Amino acid sequence: MTAPAAEPPDTSHQRHPQRWLILGVICLAQLTVLLDNTVLNVAIPSLTSELHASTADVQWMINAYALVQAGLLLTAGNAADRYGRKKMLVVGLALFGVGSLAAGLAQSSGQLIAARAGMGVGGALLLTTTLAVVVQIFDETERVKAIGIWSTVSSLGFAAGPLFGGFVLDHFWWGAIFLINLPVALIALVAVVRLVPESKSGQGQRPDLLGALLSTIGMTAAVFAIISGPEHGWTSGRVLLTAFLGAAVLAGFVLWELHIPHPMLDMHFFRNQKFVGAVAGVILVAFGMTGSLFLLTQHLQFVLGYGPLETGLRTAPMALTVVALNLTGLGARMVRTFGTPLVIAAGMSCLAAGLVAIAVLGGGDGGYGGMLFGLIVMGAGVALAMPAMANAIMSAIPPEKAGVGAGVNGTLAEFGNGLGVAVLGAVLNARFAALVPAAVGAASLPAALSAADGPAAREQIKDAFAAGLETSQLVGAVAVLAGGLLAALLLRRAERVEAAAKEPEAGGPGAGEPGAETARAGDRADVTGPAA
Repeated sequence: MTAPAAEPPDTSHQRHPQRWLILGVICLAQLTVLLDNTVLNVAIPSLTSELHASTADVQWMINAYALVQAGLLLTAGNAADRYGRKKMLVVGLALFGVGSLAAGLAQSSGQLIAARAGMGVGGALLLTTTLAVVVQIFDETERVKAIGIWSTVSSLGFAAGPLFGGFVLDHFWWGAIFLINLPVALIALVAVVRLVPESKSGQGQRPDLLGALLSTIGMTAAVFAIISGPEHGWTSGRVLLTAFLGAAVLAGFVLWELHIPHPMLDMHFFRNQKFVGAVAGVILVAFGMTGSLFLLTQHLQFVLGYGPLETGLRTAPMALTVVALNLTGLGARMVRTFGTPLVIAAGMSCLAAGLVAIAVLGGGDGGYGGMLFGLIVMGAGVALAMPAMANAIMSAIPPEKAGVGAGVNGTLAEFGNGLGVAVLGAVLNARFAALVPAAVGAASLPAALSAADGPAAREQIKDAFAAGLETSQLVGAVAVLAGGLLAALLLRRAERVEAAAKEPEAGGPGAGEPGAETARAGDRADVTGPAA
């Protein structure tokens, strides 16, 4: 056996001379896509009044984007690996720009929902290819730092959406939220064409068309069930039917992938505890961060009475904390010093502690001080955990499958986003309904406030919502902490298994022969990425 036969076919060992400029370009494109995941949260009152949108319409305006993305991310990542990551970046930017134009000019709820779904198609292509390109143009010595910057942009996009949306709504009408994407998408498109190198690794493999169809249908149905649960009830026929359909189709997808020679997603990745542990962490970070922001923006506007821009400013400290810590390289240094499992455990513990602080200190009418503290602690947790988990996922997958790895990372993050909104929203609604007087009704907080008879009743309703917020944040904290510790345990166990496997190899026959270590490094590259 010779070492070159085991090396991956592309150029992931090399540093691209313009790698940092390319990283800036793809992060700009990615930031625009991610802002649209949360930017509409502060526009809910405007959409309700100007488009006469119902509660269900508003939910679909927000969720259609995430639903389409979640359904297509894995397929988009596979297409990027096979047909070219640069090509998919260009197509994604074009689709996202066209969808943004349609959304900005929408005249009805239905038109806006359809445009948001179209934007989701472009977003799916962009989110998978950005991380895959990072893996291709940076070598092992700089990749953790580069992924840290990429993760910073991911977190910034989700957290800064309310701030950006609030600023735009204070100066323009709601359609400007989408139209401002057009110049950014155009600039990014020109820069991608000029700067980003093409890379692909699907030559000689048949397209897994059935796998792509099954993954898209299964993920879409599963996320649809999660989104519909709070509105229609978790035991309703619609939710149970779509959940069953999603589970059945995804089970069929797994069986199909296990029995074809060139699967879209190699299921053997899930035997790697390092991969599984990082995947669990990605879901739960998204669960806690997105679910919390979804609830907080409503609390700040409907209960505390802040406007859209004021709401965005008051949720910004989490994003600023993430940016400040990751741009200093703190997460990457801690990974090198303490190891991935410990850093993830610390990050997830901070995220859980921030949720508890918001629940205990920030739930009342005058509680922004406690909320601020909780947001900063949450930001510190995200800054530590997200880069470590993204790097763990990508290092557990061969470089030639970088697009699929990014698709898995993005799919599960979107799944966590939907799960956070659905589960924490359901806990909030249940607690709110139990505390609001039956005569008022509790279909929604604005409806209950409108039906309240007098200031005393309105205060009681606000207190009920604050109590529901507290309960939902505590539930989120427990889930995040438990999942984070489990992820760290799996990663630590995987590291011990890898270390144990290397010990006999180091002392075996030929261990001291020239070229032996090079061959072993090449073998490891097939499983965990290029050797350092």
